[in-house]
Amino acid sequence: MYTGSCLCGGIKFQIEGELEPIQICHCVQCRKAQGSAIVTNIPVQESNFTLSQGQELIGAFESSPGKQRCFCKNCGSPVYSKTAKLPGVLRIRAGTLDGDLNTRPVAHFYTNYKVNWYEFNDDLPKFAEGLETQS
Repeated sequence: MYTGSCLCGGIKFQIEGELEPIQICHCVQCRKAQGSAIVTNIPVQESNFTLSQGQELIGAFESSPGKQRCFCKNCGSPVYSKTAKLPGVLRIRAGTLDGDLNTRPVAHFYTNYKVNWYEFNDDLPKFAEGLETQS
């Protein structure tokens, strides 16, 4: 089991089971939402996610039709996103998890939108767009 929280600790959650590989995203929406050059997401089945504290603190912003970015209304920490395109899946922000993780990044996505001041320092696969646009 893995645990996580927002910055202020008002939202706490648990994830059962093993974690999927970390996805590194460079898209403009993710960068703007996180205020960072990259975003590290872990897909988690909603059935494996338990919000143990702070349900009333979860805020949501629909950044595009059918996609919600969920955050703490108190401290502003992004916690997860969800999209109608992937029902039952939450994309947990890896940085909100506590302790060591038994997973690693798998690839960089949306590299066409990478900022010029971020350098790749790994040999992970790089995709110009997302997987759904790959043939």
